[in-house]
Amino acid sequence: MYDRVPKYKQKVHNKESSISDFLRMHPKCLTNTTKMDIVTHLINDTIEFYKWSLTIADKRVEKWPLMDSPLPTLAISSSYLLFLWLGPKFMRNREPFQLRKTLIVYNFSMVILNFFIFKELFLAARAANYSYLCQPVDYSDDPNEVRVAAALWWYFVSKGVEYLDTVFFILRKKFNHVSFLHVYHHCTMFTLWWIGIKWVAGGQSFFGAHMNAAIHVLMYLYYGLAACGPKIQKYLWWKKYLTIIQMIQFHVTIGHTALSLYTDCPFPKWMHWCLIGYALTFIVLFGNFYYQTYRRQPRREAPSKSGKALSNGAANGILMASNGVTGKVVEKPLVAENGRRKRKARAKRD
Repeated sequence: MYDRVPKYKQKVHNKESSISDFLRMHPKCLTNTTKMDIVTHLINDTIEFYKWSLTIADKRVEKWPLMDSPLPTLAISSSYLLFLWLGPKFMRNREPFQLRKTLIVYNFSMVILNFFIFKELFLAARAANYSYLCQPVDYSDDPNEVRVAAALWWYFVSKGVEYLDTVFFILRKKFNHVSFLHVYHHCTMFTLWWIGIKWVAGGQSFFGAHMNAAIHVLMYLYYGLAACGPKIQKYLWWKKYLTIIQMIQFHVTIGHTALSLYTDCPFPKWMHWCLIGYALTFIVLFGNFYYQTYRRQPRREAPSKSGKALSNGAANGILMASNGVTGKVVEKPLVAENGRRKRKARAKRD
């Protein structure tokens, strides 16, 4: 399997030596043609490296949907990013879609899918006597190992389905929900997990996936209940704890991965280091989101009684709109500081 590695490295070394020697001898001859040759050289080496990496990929998954080539996954992710740009333009002069029934069906379907993934990973790993501390990848056709790989593939697919979260936000004109954290999380998870399934569909990969699937059961359960309307929403006081659980998940991931590195677990070390760096970005982003949403106190000026009434009325209007209750709100006449009465006004429909 690895007999091509020395030849590939020798070929790259010879090319790099010849180019570097030429540039050392002729420093002023770096023409556009030479630059183009360097670019071509790098592209060819990248293609050669990719072809070599396919020789050590997991043979069990190569014929599974989306796994033969990265192009379908990249095309889906590119279409997602394109929709992020075109979607708001399309909705600019249109009324937002309500999509209440659609959201209920979608969210509870995601609850079922993530519970299935968690159940399959947990039971298959237990049947295969997996270790939660260090578990190398077994590329055999053992039924339990194939079951783990299949559950991880479904986990990868679920990350593609989650692109619909953003689609529904844009169609409902909830543009403020489409934050950098939201887009970064969705786009990178689907793309990077293609790499995980292609080369390490098993072993240590099961740990983070089954933990994340369990958290997503709770998360989509919350979203599904919230879509049912105000009668249910008043019982959903536990939203901020979902964010806390997610941040705990990232800390556990870093600790688990660091332990694997410390014990020299036979799992690709480059993947361990990348996972630690990736989890750190989520700790920073989710931590900032939690602080901005639940901890940061907005500055408030000391208002008059009439100003205070206006503030409460505006806040209640926002709450009603976010709960899906729409309608016109008529403001009462306000009294200014100089005693003059302001004109009556009607708030625009949200």
